[in-house]
Amino acid sequence: MKTFFKYYKPHYKLFFIDMTAATILAGIDMIFPLYSKSIIDKFIPNKQVDMIIKYSILILFLYIIRLVCNYIMAYWGHVMGARIEYDMRNDLFKHIQTLPFKYFDDNKTGKIMSRIINDLNEVSELAHHGPEDFFISAIMIIGSLAIMFTLNGVLAFTVMIIVFFMVAYSIRSRINMVRTFRNVRKKTSDINARVENSISGIRLSKSFANEDYEIEKFKESNSFFRNSKNASFKAIGYFSSGNHFLSDILNLSVISIGGVLTYRNVMSPGDLMAFSLYTAFFLRPIRRLIQFTQQFQSGMAGFERFLELMNTKSDITDCDNPVSFEKIEGNLEFKDVSFRYEDDMGYVLKNFDISITSGSTVALVGPSGVGKTTIANLIPRFYDVQGGSINIDDVDIKNISLKILRKNIGIVQQDVFIFYGTIFENIIYGRPDACEEEVIDAAKKANIYEFIISLENGFETIVGERGIKLSGGQKQRIAIARVFLKNPAILILDEATSSLDNENELAIQKSIEELSKNRTTVIIAHRLSTIKNADEILVLTGEGISERGKHEDLISRKGIYCNLYNAQFKGFIPDEI
Repeated sequence: MKTFFKYYKPHYKLFFIDMTAATILAGIDMIFPLYSKSIIDKFIPNKQVDMIIKYSILILFLYIIRLVCNYIMAYWGHVMGARIEYDMRNDLFKHIQTLPFKYFDDNKTGKIMSRIINDLNEVSELAHHGPEDFFISAIMIIGSLAIMFTLNGVLAFTVMIIVFFMVAYSIRSRINMVRTFRNVRKKTSDINARVENSISGIRLSKSFANEDYEIEKFKESNSFFRNSKNASFKAIGYFSSGNHFLSDILNLSVISIGGVLTYRNVMSPGDLMAFSLYTAFFLRPIRRLIQFTQQFQSGMAGFERFLELMNTKSDITDCDNPVSFEKIEGNLEFKDVSFRYEDDMGYVLKNFDISITSGSTVALVGPSGVGKTTIANLIPRFYDVQGGSINIDDVDIKNISLKILRKNIGIVQQDVFIFYGTIFENIIYGRPDACEEEVIDAAKKANIYEFIISLENGFETIVGERGIKLSGGQKQRIAIARVFLKNPAILILDEATSSLDNENELAIQKSIEELSKNRTTVIIAHRLSTIKNADEILVLTGEGISERGKHEDLISRKGIYCNLYNAQFKGFIPDEI
């Protein structure tokens, strides 16, 4: 709760205004029953029509004030809730940006989205209505009860006994509501994840004619969600109906006992009417608190999930005193590096050593699963090594600021991610503070400029979801233009051309060669034609580095690399891999 209330601090003025309006509104509601008592016991018997008119004008004026208070609560109260939701969502999204790749490996995108959107919607409603409802209810319960005791102690004591049972019943019901609301939150995340996953793969499911299969999977998740909602409705029904029944018993008791007391002249008709109105006012906050309890459970379930994610810490963080760099040269060294993705899995790399001189190009080849992509992911610290160290310019990368480290590393992958938006927006993502001329220059260097200006809207052309309107080669060139704009000291090319046809591969290769000039470049490739000009080629197997050297030297040795090369270009089957 302490963490929850800290989000009110920046908006304390709105909170104060909202609570002031709630106090005035509750106070005005306390006045009307007393006015009714005066009309019945004094003004009507004494034929004081003028007093009825005067009091009515006064009450009308108070109702106008009540109108203003209701507006303040309805508008500014919701504004306060929306601002708190805005702050929480900003904090959550900012925190998500700090989480390591491992977190996203283990968690579905739909579930993360549910926590950012759905959960915080409920928290926003609680942030607005929670204090407001609780405050108004407290005033009306205490005020009504105090006045009821002044009207008739026996009747007021009867009301207290029934209310005691109502509170006890509510507390007993609350435990089941907590459990069901938490389950609803979980199932909401599950169904969001299912929808996100299905829509993201809609083209694949259509290509396999698997629409019916996807529908059945969704029906299963939707059924679990429906059942969890039904359980929550059952808990709400049990909670709400019981309280309404006790409210009915309360009204019946007031009318029956009050009628007898009025008949015996213990109470006046005005007292009974006023008491009945105060009982109604007393029940109103009770019902408000019932609704508040439901809202509280739902909102706090969302807030608990918010805290759960906020308390998820990244194991990849900056050290206390990172080394400052004026310029990274790009000397790269793996020293006795060992790495595995999970503690119960085998090592992908074990006592691995390589050294790459600034400005040189090193290619990594070998079968899948020997750690080539892992090496690419370790350099920018997407994952941290369990043993040894990775050094840049003789400094352990753990002692370099993550921001500085990653700003000096450019990555072009086989599966290029293109944002929905324009071509210009996708290229400038490489360096958001770049000017238009720099974006155009980067496009020219990536050999994509002529294609862009041939389009009707040029750089402002919308590329579609994940760049669906572009070919594979065009997406690769945009990715290369993005890295040109970034201008990093170290370049990582992870299977950058493996999914392209020969014509596109040759065109992209020219762009890559231009991009690699004067940069430390690590190339991961299955197509060996793309690495013939590398300064050094490392052949990786399950045992580590099995061969290393230039293309011509490795061919002349007639070893693993030669067999792989012949298999690709001469149709030979390699003797060993």
